[in-house]
Amino acid sequence: MSHAAHPAATPGPSDEEIAALDAHWRAANYLAVGQIYLMANPLLTEPLAREHIKPRLLGHWGTSPGLNLIHTHLNRIIKSRGVPALCVWGPGHGGPAVLANSWLEGTYAQTYPDIGRDAHGMGRLFRQFSFPGGVPSHVAPQTPGSIHEGGELGYALTHAYGAAFDHPDLLVTCVIGDGEAETGPLAASWHSNKFLDPVHDGAVLPILHLNGYKIANPTILARLPETELDALLRGYGHDPLYVGGDDPLTVHRAMAAAMDRAVDRIQEIQETARTGAAPERPHWPMIVLRTPKGWTGPAEVDGVPVEGTWRSHQVPLAGVRDNPAHLRQLEEWMRSYRPQELFDASGRPTAQVLDCVPEGADRLGATPYANGGLLLRDLPVPPLEEHAVTVDKPGTVLHEPTRVLGGLLQAVMAATAERRDFRVVGPDETASNRLDALYGATGKAWQERILPTDEHLAHDGRVMEVLSEHLCQGWLEGYLLTGRHGLFSCYEAFAHIVDSMVNQHIKWLRTARRLAWRSPIASLNYLLTSHVWRQDHNGFSHQDPGFVDHVLNKSPEVVRVYLPPDTNTLLSVADHVLRSRDYVNVVVAGKQPCHDWLTLDEARAHCARGAGVWEWAGTDDGSREPDVVLACAGDVPTLETLAAADLLRRHLPDMAVRVVNVVDMTRLLPHDQHPHGMPDAEYDAVFTRDTPVIFAYHGYPWLIHRLAYRRAGHAHLHVRGYKEEGTTTTPFDMVVRNDLDRYRLVMDVIDRVPGLGVRAVAVRQAMADARTRHHAWIREHGVDLPEVAGWTWGG
Repeated sequence: MSHAAHPAATPGPSDEEIAALDAHWRAANYLAVGQIYLMANPLLTEPLAREHIKPRLLGHWGTSPGLNLIHTHLNRIIKSRGVPALCVWGPGHGGPAVLANSWLEGTYAQTYPDIGRDAHGMGRLFRQFSFPGGVPSHVAPQTPGSIHEGGELGYALTHAYGAAFDHPDLLVTCVIGDGEAETGPLAASWHSNKFLDPVHDGAVLPILHLNGYKIANPTILARLPETELDALLRGYGHDPLYVGGDDPLTVHRAMAAAMDRAVDRIQEIQETARTGAAPERPHWPMIVLRTPKGWTGPAEVDGVPVEGTWRSHQVPLAGVRDNPAHLRQLEEWMRSYRPQELFDASGRPTAQVLDCVPEGADRLGATPYANGGLLLRDLPVPPLEEHAVTVDKPGTVLHEPTRVLGGLLQAVMAATAERRDFRVVGPDETASNRLDALYGATGKAWQERILPTDEHLAHDGRVMEVLSEHLCQGWLEGYLLTGRHGLFSCYEAFAHIVDSMVNQHIKWLRTARRLAWRSPIASLNYLLTSHVWRQDHNGFSHQDPGFVDHVLNKSPEVVRVYLPPDTNTLLSVADHVLRSRDYVNVVVAGKQPCHDWLTLDEARAHCARGAGVWEWAGTDDGSREPDVVLACAGDVPTLETLAAADLLRRHLPDMAVRVVNVVDMTRLLPHDQHPHGMPDAEYDAVFTRDTPVIFAYHGYPWLIHRLAYRRAGHAHLHVRGYKEEGTTTTPFDMVVRNDLDRYRLVMDVIDRVPGLGVRAVAVRQAMADARTRHHAWIREHGVDLPEVAGWTWGG
């Protein structure tokens, strides 16, 4: 690949500017140490004493000096270049550093006026850190300028790229700790540069911070020979710039030069691409920063090396409250930063310290890109009437629900063509999941070569496919957190790959919702399809409906789970989730031909209720309590429930059968456990208090019991669902194997309705015989029974 010549070097900072950068860095280091140790005497106006020290010492010092260095030099670049910037701090437990810099630049006092930029505010900043009623030790939603918590490592770089997509003027710096660099998701994230469009997207500047150690061990990349490390990073498609050392002034000059060169190169790449002269994927710059772990901290403690070793990872001096020698060493350490030069008598940072700090919204802590709700615009979702299917009679025509949804998403993609604030991500499954109508409005993002045999690849595409669920999740999170909209389409079984990531995002949203200054962002929307009941062709490994269980364990104010039973209900649910804010919405829907039950108006009303009686499907006329309630949630369970109701109507016509469909799973919870939960009176009216309820559920049956265990009728609730019986087989055999089929449901009714067993013994035997006949038929013919495959609603 040919490379354009590097532009002329930008003049480096003067000696005076270097001194100012060093002053800012020392001030940030002082504030970081103070947060870990002090609860009083913030300016050391008196000798440090035991009562000034926190009783519990928590926090991470080892990474903080390097983060402070990067923040200082980012300030210089932002101020001198006027470039909008955002930083993703991968070593999230370097919270003391990011909080220190936010306080220095003044955004912390603006966000939290009781923590002013003076001695009193400094004292409060120190005391609140890792203290009851205070803030966490890591970069969290409470931290101005943050979109990345960092408590769980591996996701910084994918979040950074998600933030850069469709923000053409934005520079996203991503600090990657060398411990984090050992994770699988981070290793995959290096390939994100193959999806970054230099015309329509911003730039990502990775800074790989090699301080050599994790909590107790050396790190792999820091120990690699430099030639091997360089080959690795160039193989990932980067032009690395190297900065290292332990002499502060030397490192300051080298870091300033590297930042200037990196930004010059980024601007050159973008200018070239935006004039139409960049047919090849560029090699973007990155910086490898190698500084000692715990730099400027205690060199030794009790005769044991600390600075530059794993021992500086957290709290280098752990015994300061009880060991006078440690207390003196802490005071010497803090005074080594010469705080009297950095803060005036009232505790305000001096002019020299603030010389590099940008102003207003240019400050990293104040950038609106880190409070994405400030940038968010409503999504132009088209009228559902343009995409709904016609349903003249329930259960007589079939559509592929996700294929119809694909038309709706295509319309949204087309309507956002100019504003570019909507993306669909997924692991190589957009067409498989029947969403390929999207390609009528956009291509698939791709910056590598495009061959004549390829389809739908485009440098400016807004469908993103990569065989890493971690990257899909991280890209979308970064995209949403910086003020845009999106959808994650995935095979149901493999959504589990991002269990931990969605957990982190839910925690972020839950905390952010309680911060008045955080504006609501677009919801994280999952479309889980190719689901458990129609993975009969791929087999047991692809059959797992448990992602719903995982999500429903999380914060009730954030999570929502929808199981639309047909095409029009899927459209109604999609319309709702795409417009929603601050939620994680999980929508489970099939891609195979599915019976249509409801008109669009009926679907809207049903989805608004979340759960309701389908009067047309039952034989319950309301004159008395039903003999049995057939409840269902999910498209295949709904089909089997309706087929069972049809069998009961024909074989036991005197029975009063009520059919209840649940779209919103959280409706089953009591109202005091979830905002969508039904009050007891409403639940009892729908399900009754003492009538047998046979519930056909899409996933693991015990989830329904957990959701409804406090209800009066729980003792009469019997749930059928997936019980880990699967293989490569026919679609109907999957439900038979798991006792979710229509014949088994009728048998359940006969077994559980008091007095019915004796009267309906012949019907029960006929249902058991049908199951036996099914097993013989599929082994001979390889397909389902004709009366099953060709069934339509006859009620």
